[in-house]
Amino acid sequence: MDSLFLFASQTYLWYDALPSYEQFNPRQYAGTGDDLGALKTELFALVQYKINPATGKPYEYAVGTNQGKYSFAEAGNVITGQQATVTLEGQGNDLGLELSVVNNQEVFIRYVNTASPAWQAGLTRGCRIITMNGSPVSVNPTVLNSALAQSSLSLTVQKTDGSTASVKLDKATYSSSPVLKTAVINKGSKAIGYVAFARFSKLSGAQSDLDVAFATFAAAGIEDIVIDLRYNGGGYVETASYFANLIVSSKVNGQVMYAEAFNTLMQNRKAEVLKGIPYLDSDRKPVQINGRPATYFDVDYSLAGNTKTYTKKGSLQTVKNVAFIVSGNTASASELLINSLKPYLNVKLVGSKTYGKPVGFFGIGIDKYTVYMTQFKSTNAKGEGDYFDGFTPDMPAADDVTHDFGDVNELALSRAITWIAGGALAGGRIMINGREIPEPALSVQHSRINEFNGMIQPGADMRLRQ
Repeated sequence: MDSLFLFASQTYLWYDALPSYEQFNPRQYAGTGDDLGALKTELFALVQYKINPATGKPYEYAVGTNQGKYSFAEAGNVITGQQATVTLEGQGNDLGLELSVVNNQEVFIRYVNTASPAWQAGLTRGCRIITMNGSPVSVNPTVLNSALAQSSLSLTVQKTDGSTASVKLDKATYSSSPVLKTAVINKGSKAIGYVAFARFSKLSGAQSDLDVAFATFAAAGIEDIVIDLRYNGGGYVETASYFANLIVSSKVNGQVMYAEAFNTLMQNRKAEVLKGIPYLDSDRKPVQINGRPATYFDVDYSLAGNTKTYTKKGSLQTVKNVAFIVSGNTASASELLINSLKPYLNVKLVGSKTYGKPVGFFGIGIDKYTVYMTQFKSTNAKGEGDYFDGFTPDMPAADDVTHDFGDVNELALSRAITWIAGGALAGGRIMINGREIPEPALSVQHSRINEFNGMIQPGADMRLRQ
């Protein structure tokens, strides 16, 4: 209990709002359940002190039982995210699909993880579920979640082309790319790039597919691109940076992409608690500095040392307009990508308001647990970064789960294309039971929202002081 308070008092972004040790009395949380439960209870209490003056609420207001909006703790020392079915290392161990109930009448596949059993069976977003394990599909989300957790599941589906198929899915382990779909869409004289990106996995698991997609965009000479981040809760900053460098032209090389600001104790080398955390390389091996093992105290936390500049990747040089498809599940590293591009390109958002997470962290090991406590705030080249309440879309659109990713008739994509083509906002229809549903009357209930929510800055990506 004392260790968490000590780390918070020196490394938490808003450490200045915390009470004294005596006032907080961290040992009072020792008897509040099992060790992990007690750690989560104490962490939640700590992150309630800093108030956002714009809202009058804590920056980390409750989003669940003993769960603040940003910081969290988990067992072990591997970054797996919160409730994610596919880890940030790209590893899955399930059936590989998620569902949505539309207007309490029909069930559609919301997305399918690449290389998963559902993907291998030919299922896609937009397939309508007719039967499940031989019975008519339930529209109760609790029943659906229970079915998705089973080791096997039989489905009859109506595919997006109108055909019907019966499949049996068996739970399996798989390695999944975060690139869900790519396409070049022709609209009049325009060639528009499209990529649906599920999570900012480790760069090694995303780079090759991203490189292929953007090489295709370059060959098509696209000037406009739609990036679908509607379910992307963030992940590794390194991957978000690489993505940004694929989009921009070499004209912005050397200009600021984003800056990360740590608290003043860390910037001024006064967070001595960091001397107890070994600094490891990307293979998790100790790094030497001045003839001794380096620690996190040796990291450069200065603003200048944590300002990232553009270094163009790939051959695409022609992008002018970027439309992001977003939702309340779009968070952290996804919002970092959006914010970083705004000063340089014509950026518009389609969908619903994003999560609002301009902050990030690195993991701190406490006993057999890892704490991810808010430690830095990011801003773009214009110093903009106070999107704690999320980005408001320029073009509102419902999450149209009745169409696949990349389908030009899907509501959000159709609106992005219409904007790019210079026309009035229109397009897209949702049909339920053969009847068109007006968008304001549309109700969509998702099954599990299982993507990681966070912005990770691994120690190996941080620069040591010289």
